Amino acid sequence: MAVLVGCGQAPKKGTTSNVTKQDFGKTPDGVPVELYTLTNGRGMQTRIMTYGGTVVSLTAPDRQGNFADVVLGMDDLAGYLKGVPYFGALIGRYGNRIGHAQFTLDGQVYRLAANNNGNSLHGGNRGFDKRVWNAAVKGDSLELTYLSKDGEEGYPGNLSAKVVYTVTPADELKIEYTATTDKDTVLNLTNHSYFNLKGQGEGDILQHEVTINADHFTPTDAGLIPTGEIRAVKGTPLDFTKPTAIGARIGQNDEQLKAAGGYDHNWVLNRSGAGLVKAAEVYEPTTGRVMQVWTTQPGLQFYAGNFLNGTIRGKGGKVYPRRGAFCMETQHFPDSPNHPDFPSTELKPGETYDQVTVYHFSAR
Repeated sequence: MAVLVGCGQAPKKGTTSNVTKQDFGKTPDGVPVELYTLTNGRGMQTRIMTYGGTVVSLTAPDRQGNFADVVLGMDDLAGYLKGVPYFGALIGRYGNRIGHAQFTLDGQVYRLAANNNGNSLHGGNRGFDKRVWNAAVKGDSLELTYLSKDGEEGYPGNLSAKVVYTVTPADELKIEYTATTDKDTVLNLTNHSYFNLKGQGEGDILQHEVTINADHFTPTDAGLIPTGEIRAVKGTPLDFTKPTAIGARIGQNDEQLKAAGGYDHNWVLNRSGAGLVKAAEVYEPTTGRVMQVWTTQPGLQFYAGNFLNGTIRGKGGKVYPRRGAFCMETQHFPDSPNHPDFPSTELKPGETYDQVTVYHFSAR
């Protein structure tokens, strides 16, 4: 399949890109929340709200050229405020898990919220997904900024984070992340969109065919914390080096699958240097939709919606069943601050955290 990473390309003749804004309610403490709509003039559209920097909707074409919303979400702000499992949200300061909810940096122990079986998950009790970001329209992009103050959720340093969303003429959602700090800290930002390429709320994703560009993964203990080992995928149910249906092996009697209830692991991406690499491709056979994931990050968390359970009614009243969506979270490895052999997530004053992830959509 042809590679088409069109970030930065000029719009195709006859197309227009634009960003519009509307009110989306207020938080319980009275902070206004805005909803921005980004389009590329070709049919692709995403809506992003400032609460959590959340991707509320995202349309992609099928093989007949019909666009459908392919991410899980809620119809209004109230739905998100009731509590959802990070649908579409920006995750920080640290995406994924930190074991025992603590880490040591510069000889000091930092204790975090133990909000996930004694571990810290996705930034703690009130991570970046529960903050209202400041928004500015920059050309055809939406720029979100947030200042995370020293000590917020236990993390050191005043951290200035910026995330730029762009819907490109090449039917991509491009996400650019940058951040700076005034004190040594750790950082791992990602987006937590839940995808169903049949359309949001259209059943399970077990027939989606996944390819992951990774020969290794990081196995976990029973609490889903990496053991520190880098293990080959060959001969395991986690081998997606060739296109494989999500449901083909998800129920196998494998210790890694049993601990997570299915796929919820970090893959070590194959890369030979810096820059964007193709991390994964997902194909949905009934609609023909294809999603490619490109990233500058070293890891990819593939999660198969194991903890969805049919109790959430999302957009349009659709029920979200178990394994009704999958996530492809580009990232540094889970628990990296406690594993010196993993790629470092430390950020120091004078440095700039900088990463890019692109979700490219097509059909065949």
